[in-house]
This record gives sequence, structure tokens and C-alpha cells, in this order.
Amino acid sequence: MVTVYDVPAEQLILRTAQKLKENSNIVPPEWAEFAKTGRHTERAPSQDDWWYTRAASILRKLYVKGPMGSSKLAAEYGGFADKGSMPNRAVKGSRNIARKFMQQLEAAGFLVSKDKEGRSISPSGQSLLDNAAKEVYDEMKA
Repeated sequence: MVTVYDVPAEQLILRTAQKLKENSNIVPPEWAEFAKTGRHTERAPSQDDWWYTRAASILRKLYVKGPMGSSKLAAEYGGFADKGSMPNRAVKGSRNIARKFMQQLEAAGFLVSKDKEGRSISPSGQSLLDNAAKEVYDEMKA
């Protein structure tokens, strides 16, 4: 059986993002095209479908690293803030964006809430990722 660990992450995330576009619960809010993803970025993402790509990436991250809350996810998607002449410093990404993704993925049935641990992947979310991994694996072998 092919799992998430057997295929390249980038191809899996792109395939999963295509599947998430078909889900009616996952829609970018109207402010998404203007929002920076964290303090460390200068501009908003330039891709049109960055919302679905990030949702797929979060789904994969929760599959691999287990239950997480919005603060830990924000740290995963953080970076280095430019502090001018002072040394750069690691900062977290946007917790609001991470929270919105988790709320939408939970409404779609791909995540479940765990008390005091954050959210983890549900059986339907695991199935979605494993099916996408199988499709990517078959393309790689062909």
C-alpha cells in the first residue's frame, strides 16, 4: 500500500490541492489575496490558488507530524524576519491563517479536534492523502 511517505511531498501537495478545489467547504476568504502569510514576508503570495496549496500542505504536515495547534503550525510556516543591520531572527507565520485552514479542513471532515493537543488527521483525511499518493506513485512508475 502506498502512503504519503513513499512519494515526493511537492507532487503530493499539488495533487491534493487539486482534490481540495473540488470540496465546497474549502474556499479562500475574500481577504486572502491581500494577506501576508507572516511577519517575515514582504508581500502576499503571488499564486492564484495558494490557499488550496497551503491547505494541502497543512493536511500533509498533520499526517506526518501528528496533532498540532495553530501556534505550532504558525511556527512551521514561519521564517526569518529582516531586522536591518541587526541579525535576522526566526518568527512565526500567521496564526489566523493557520486557524482558518484548520477550521475549514475540520468542516470538510479531514481533521478532528483532540483535547489539549490541537487537531489531527481524520480517517477520511488520511484516505484522501493516501489516494493522492497512490495516483502520484502510479504516475511516477509509468
